[in-house]
Amino acid sequence: MTGLDRIRPGIAPGHARPISSAKSQSIAFRLGLAMVLILIAVVTATILAANQFGQAASDETFDRLLRGAALQIAERISVADGQTQVDLPVSAFELLSLARNDRVFYRVIGPDGRTLTGYDDLPRPARQSRGAGAVIYDARYKGTPVRAVMLTRQLAERSISGPVMILVAQTTGERGALATSIATRAVLIIAAAGVLLLFLALVALRIALRPLARVERAMLMREANDLSPINVPAPQEIAILLQAINRFMGRLDKRIEAMQNFVADAAHQIRTPITALRAQAQLALEEKDPARLARLHKRLYARSVGLGRLADQLLSHALIAHRADTAAMEKIDLRRVALEAERETRAVADEAVSVELPDEEVWVEGDPVSLREAVKNLVNNAIRHGRPPVTLRVARQGDDQAQILVIDKGDGMPAEAAARIGERFTSDGISPESAGLGLSIVASVAAMHGASIVRHEAEGGGFAIGLQFPMGPS
Repeated sequence: MTGLDRIRPGIAPGHARPISSAKSQSIAFRLGLAMVLILIAVVTATILAANQFGQAASDETFDRLLRGAALQIAERISVADGQTQVDLPVSAFELLSLARNDRVFYRVIGPDGRTLTGYDDLPRPARQSRGAGAVIYDARYKGTPVRAVMLTRQLAERSISGPVMILVAQTTGERGALATSIATRAVLIIAAAGVLLLFLALVALRIALRPLARVERAMLMREANDLSPINVPAPQEIAILLQAINRFMGRLDKRIEAMQNFVADAAHQIRTPITALRAQAQLALEEKDPARLARLHKRLYARSVGLGRLADQLLSHALIAHRADTAAMEKIDLRRVALEAERETRAVADEAVSVELPDEEVWVEGDPVSLREAVKNLVNNAIRHGRPPVTLRVARQGDDQAQILVIDKGDGMPAEAAARIGERFTSDGISPESAGLGLSIVASVAAMHGASIVRHEAEGGGFAIGLQFPMGPS
C-alpha cells in the first residue's frame, strides 16, 4: 500500500482531513492484485504443461523399452522344416522387467493369422501398420490399461512368406508413477520460482511507487492556504499528474485572489459612500431650511447614483473574472457585439451613440457577454469624459486583425491615466460620473481574449480607444 488513501502517523495534515472512500482502492493494491492474477494464470498454464511434459517423457522412455523388446523377438523368428518358429529371448523381457510392478504380455501372429506363441486374446491396434514399422497404441487387457507395440516382420521363404506380427504390451503403473514424479518436481520448482517472482515483483512495485508517497507527504505537509506549485522529484508519469495539479492550483489561486480582491474592494469602496450617504441623510432629517434641504436632496441623489454605479461595476468586474475561467469561447461577429452594446447603452443613457459597421462579417473567438461589458464601459467612459458625438466603430486591420473602437471629439486620456489602464479605482473617488472600474474591466476582457487595448487620435480630430483582436476563420 502506498498510503495515498490514508494519512500516515506523524505527518501533519495542515487543517485538511483526508477524503476517504470505502469503494476506493490503492494503486499498489490494484497492481499487486493484477500481478498475482497474472502469475496464477502463468503458473497454472506451466503446471499443465509440466504434466504433459512428464507424461510425454515417461511414455517415450517406456515406449523405447517396448520397441526394443519387440525387435529382439522379431530377430529370433525363423523358418525350419516349413514351419515358423519363435525362440523368445530372455533379454527382451529383462528390459521390460525394469518396471518391477508392471506385468508384460506378448503375442506372435504368423502369416496365416494364427497365434504362434503368447496370449491369443491380446488385442491388435485399431490402425494396422504397413511394412516393418512399429505401432504404439493404448488398449485394455484383462480389465487393465496397457501400453502396447506391434512390430511387423516380412518372411520371404519358399515354404512360408508373409507378415509376422509381434505384439508386446505392458501395464502402465510404473509409467504413470514416473510421469507423476517428473511433473511433481517440475511443479515444485515452478511454485518456488513463482513465489520468489511474486516477492520480487511486490518489492519492485513498492520501490516504483515511492514517488507517490513523496508527493503525498509534500501535499499533506502544506498549510490549507498554500497554493504554490509542488516541486517534488518524480518520474515522467507522476510528473504529468503533478503538472496538472499545479495548473489546477494556479487557477484556484487566481480565483481566490480575484474573490479576495472583490471582497476587499467592496468593503473599502462601498463603506465610504455609504457613510457619507448616511451622514447627509441625517443632516437632511435635521435641516429646516427648504433651500439647504433641496441641496442636500441633490447630494443624496448624486451619492446614491454613484453608489449604484459602483455596485454595478463591482458586480460586472466579478462577472468578468468568473467567466475568464469558465466561459467557453465561441466564434462571434464583432458587429453583433457592437449593436448589442449600443442598444443596452441607449436604454440607460440620454446621449445618442452612432454605429459604423463594415458590410462583411468580422469573426473573432471570444465570450460575447464579456466583450459586450467591455464595449459598454468604453462607451460610457466616452459619454461621461469625452465630447459628443460618440461613435462605435468595427473595422478590419489587414487580413488577420479586427478592431472595435469608441471615438469621441474629446482631448483623450492624459498620459498619467493612460499608463494606469487596468488598475482599479484610478479616479478621484466615487462620483455619479465614474466608479473607477471601467478601464480595469476592459483590460481584464482584453487579457481574457488575447487582445490589446489600442488608443490614438481619430481621423478628423478626437480620441479613439478600443480593443484589437486576432481574427478567426470566416
